[in-house]
Amino acid sequence: MGKELKTNAMRFLDKSKIEYTVQTYECEEFIDGIHTAEKLGQPLDETFKTLVAQGKSGSYYCFLLPVALELDLKKAAKSVGEKSVELLHVKDITKITGYVRGGCTPIGMKKQFMTVIHRTAEELPLFYISGGRIGTQIRLSPQELVKAIRGKFEDIIL
Repeated sequence: MGKELKTNAMRFLDKSKIEYTVQTYECEEFIDGIHTAEKLGQPLDETFKTLVAQGKSGSYYCFLLPVALELDLKKAAKSVGEKSVELLHVKDITKITGYVRGGCTPIGMKKQFMTVIHRTAEELPLFYISGGRIGTQIRLSPQELVKAIRGKFEDIIL
């Protein structure tokens, strides 16, 4: 088997000297985070999805939360100082982030957006996020990620 190609997310983590491990799985197209976690044997509360939203101001934001939970749009808006936020349409994800649906991660995007991670991650030594392409997951320290992307932990779920 050939050498694994690094994603923008992995290159960012390497450059930032953040330790991580990669898990890959066979997948031809998007599957949701719950199925991904189950396929890889990852705990649902340690596997986070990335949602991208646009605020009333026009700014974009990333929200990371456990895959089995739902984003509270009011709490999300409050966490970034917006009156309201709306999730991006699937057709706009690649244009805005540079990533495809199912491979979106808060690191290595075309532009670094303000990122809010649900506060349960703050207590975890490690968690899983998308690795920057479908079929790739990265396991890393939430605390190191927050520092590297200047994000924050807050309650953003229903």
